[in-house]
Amino acid sequence: MNYKFNEKTNLLEHSSTREGMLDRADPNLYRDQFPYNEIPKTVFNYRSVPMDMPKEIWITDTTFRDGQQSREPYTVEQIKHIYECLHRLGGPKGIIRQSEFFLYSKRDRDAVYQCLDLGFTYPEPTGWIRASKKDFELVKEVGLKETGILVSCSDYHIFLQMKMNRRQAIEHYLTIIRECIETGVRPRCHLEDITRADFYGFVVPFVRALMELMEETGIPIKIRACDTMGYGVTYPGTVMPRSVHGIIHNLTHHADVPHELLEWHGHNDFHRAVNNAAYAWLYGACAVNASLFGIGERTGNTPLEAMVIEYAQIRGTLDGMDPHVITELAEYFEKEIGYQIPPMTPLIGKNFNVTRAGIHADGLMKNEEIYNIFDTAKILNRPWRIVISNTSGLAGIAHWLSNHHGKAGADVYDKKHPLTLKVKDWVDAQYATGRVTLITDEELETVTRLAMEELS
Repeated sequence: MNYKFNEKTNLLEHSSTREGMLDRADPNLYRDQFPYNEIPKTVFNYRSVPMDMPKEIWITDTTFRDGQQSREPYTVEQIKHIYECLHRLGGPKGIIRQSEFFLYSKRDRDAVYQCLDLGFTYPEPTGWIRASKKDFELVKEVGLKETGILVSCSDYHIFLQMKMNRRQAIEHYLTIIRECIETGVRPRCHLEDITRADFYGFVVPFVRALMELMEETGIPIKIRACDTMGYGVTYPGTVMPRSVHGIIHNLTHHADVPHELLEWHGHNDFHRAVNNAAYAWLYGACAVNASLFGIGERTGNTPLEAMVIEYAQIRGTLDGMDPHVITELAEYFEKEIGYQIPPMTPLIGKNFNVTRAGIHADGLMKNEEIYNIFDTAKILNRPWRIVISNTSGLAGIAHWLSNHHGKAGADVYDKKHPLTLKVKDWVDAQYATGRVTLITDEELETVTRLAMEELS
């Protein structure tokens, strides 16, 4: 019989995807989609799956785990401060639900102890360890209730890295996860490289075995779908295993993973991290994993600050999150940690709500909604600014003067004001002689003071 009544959907459904693991002697590397000597292919089969937005969604943090794999380690004091900021950013409802930590070194463990001592319910500190009983004991010793476990699921890892076949991999993983549960720690299974995995031949039977283990032991087992290489796409009708919505839908629909135990972890190799994470929410994952400013392996992870804003766009509310903390953290990273944020980075870069174009400045002065994405002063504590260049025009200079020399931000200088015209003449002369750099605020202050003296 190739159909079965599904009590979730109350329909008879084709059950060929539930037939079990398709073991094989050689790896399935999906060479039609991943030729390696060419750019990956996006293939379509025109199949669609329904949206399945959970009642509740949240963010989990990997700033201190994946975020530390691509930069020098944070100090204990820095981790504590950032963790406190994440607590404030997540708000009273704990929208930032968990934060994961390495436990390898004394410094790592000291940082966890300091964060635990703060007594916050959210974000809950969780572990990331090697898959060994000794490390499980370490998680328990530190006082954590949950830890991440790497369970690579593509044949690239199973055959080429681990030198196993699929059946051996599943037996190995289940043994490790049982040990974790026996230690009294909740496992969070990181299905590494899921966007290159044989979904119906390995992922579904493996995850169903995990769900059976969960039912047997009564211990919740989380499933993290890891787009390790950023291959996930959200185009309608794309084939597995690259389809983000297909992965999420089928993990809940064919592998019976409860929404609240399903999490998406994405990388940004193809500029898709934020979009992919949002789709994971829309199609059934309660949690998306992210790191502050997207700092992480290679091109980085899904930026946590982006998902805060994405949450508000999807839900229509911030649910108590405090986005002012995003700006505070950006300043802390640059001034205290020495991390240089690229200036064009959305939400946090110094140029994200700055204009140089005269026509934009003119529009902003008349009504800032014309060229500002939202009230950045209110929401992010970042008022929009004008930077003066050869394209700023009289409007840009008039606004700069009003902002720096007006009373309480009033637009006391317009495009016809003598001071505006005089400063504009100086700016034009700079670029007429071959200058190509921006005019600094310090330069403009000096020129403005001299011009005021001449006009007085």
